Amino acid sequence: MNAPPQWSVPGTVELFARLKLRLLAGNLRGDLERRLGFIFTLVIAAVLAAAGFALMALVRLAPRDVAADLVIVAFTVFLVSWMVVPLLAFGLDDTLDPARLALFPLRTGQLAVGMFTASATGVWPLATLVVTAGALAGLVTGVGGLLVGLVAVLLQFALCLVLSRLVTTSLSGALRTRRGRDVLAVAAIFVVLLAQLPNLLVNAELGDPAALLHGVAGMLRWTPPGMAAHAIADGGLAGLAELTVVALVVLVAAWLWIKVLNRALVTPDASTQAGSVREGSGLLDRLLPDGPLAAVVTKELKYLRREPRLRVLWFTAIVVTVVLAFSMGGNAQGPPGPWLPAVLTCVGAVMIALMSGNAFGIDGPSYWMNAVACGSEEHFRTDLAGRHLANALVATPVLVVIAVAAALFAGHPAMIVPALLTGWGVLGVGLGVGSVTSVILPYTVPERMNAFTGAAPGQGGQAFASSMGALLGVVAGSLPFVLPVAFGLTWFSVVAPFYGLLAAALGRRLGAKIGFARLSDLVAAVSKPS
Repeated sequence: MNAPPQWSVPGTVELFARLKLRLLAGNLRGDLERRLGFIFTLVIAAVLAAAGFALMALVRLAPRDVAADLVIVAFTVFLVSWMVVPLLAFGLDDTLDPARLALFPLRTGQLAVGMFTASATGVWPLATLVVTAGALAGLVTGVGGLLVGLVAVLLQFALCLVLSRLVTTSLSGALRTRRGRDVLAVAAIFVVLLAQLPNLLVNAELGDPAALLHGVAGMLRWTPPGMAAHAIADGGLAGLAELTVVALVVLVAAWLWIKVLNRALVTPDASTQAGSVREGSGLLDRLLPDGPLAAVVTKELKYLRREPRLRVLWFTAIVVTVVLAFSMGGNAQGPPGPWLPAVLTCVGAVMIALMSGNAFGIDGPSYWMNAVACGSEEHFRTDLAGRHLANALVATPVLVVIAVAAALFAGHPAMIVPALLTGWGVLGVGLGVGSVTSVILPYTVPERMNAFTGAAPGQGGQAFASSMGALLGVVAGSLPFVLPVAFGLTWFSVVAPFYGLLAAALGRRLGAKIGFARLSDLVAAVSKPS
């Protein structure tokens, strides 16, 4: 027997790079929608890379110290993004989860080199490297600075990749469990709120932006990305010393990642452990008579309690409303007007209503059971009514909280009732519009571990069109009663709930007529493999 071939780092790098490129090229051999989605991603990545490089190069026009501060903050943002965004993509990219590769005949060192290569291969890593290289055009002053800068850019890029892998590998076991995905969803929302902090501070005029930038850069100056950025600006012996520290950090992070990876490969998966099942009758069982309507409502409420993707959508609706409240009412130009509570409640209602724009996608392949039981348009309409009722049972108290909080925040408690009535009207319009978009533009919500999954491969265009169509429909349908309330005719809000109920009923009727006629297409659209 011949001896097994010796492992070489260049061979492993070449193999994994070719495999990743083959996976990317596979998008061009799918259907038309998948090819268009991949081309759209390439165009967006290229545009962002060019714009990011240009913005980084334009810092040369700023004073030297301000330019250095901007690059320090930018490098830190890149590093944090590489540590956070892959967590949001966990379950979408198989190369992020070491358990997917655990059964392959690879040593830990080979797997680490291969996973690092896969991380560096692709359009988004290339875009990050291009934007990072823009710091050379913005800070470098001489040939020595250019050489130091090239090393700094490569070390910054390597640091982003290694720390990203270290974080995802360390949390891979937890992210495969439902509780871990729930914690990730909540943490992601707090990250979104944190990202809005600079905007809120500027709008509130709490300090000089230049002084704020200098203070933040001063705190980040001695972090690894801060030292890499300062090394580009310095370009001398001090810069080389800082790059030595950054290189040591990269090596230590790589060593820790290999240790964590080795442990992850031999740790049993905890995501398959049995969970407890709670049974019993609740208030809903006593209020609704037994039948198809009660069954649909019960199923939808259980989905809301147990499905991380739905909880993410609800949290997002609340977070967007909170951010808008601070953005619109947190300026120093005077107290917000009485229109603010109504507008914020309507925004919250729109965000909640948009979740019904693809009502059947969350069912996935199991929707065939609904299709088998659906024998007429009336049955289809009952299914939609159950989904609407379940949504309203949760949305009603949420809108009450939003209306009360917005009115008290704006200093207009008299607007609580008008804002709440207007929000209910918008919710009804949104449910009606969602009934139509759900049957005209249905798409699969992949049943993956990731709570931020949008659509199955090739259906990104459908998801975008469905969301935009639902948004435009809700806004257009709500303007007849939202505008009078926003301009001071608060008595007009009494009409809003009845308007919303009528819109929801008409939407269910139209959606049932269209959906029952194309039931087989609907099942196929929400059951595509992911």
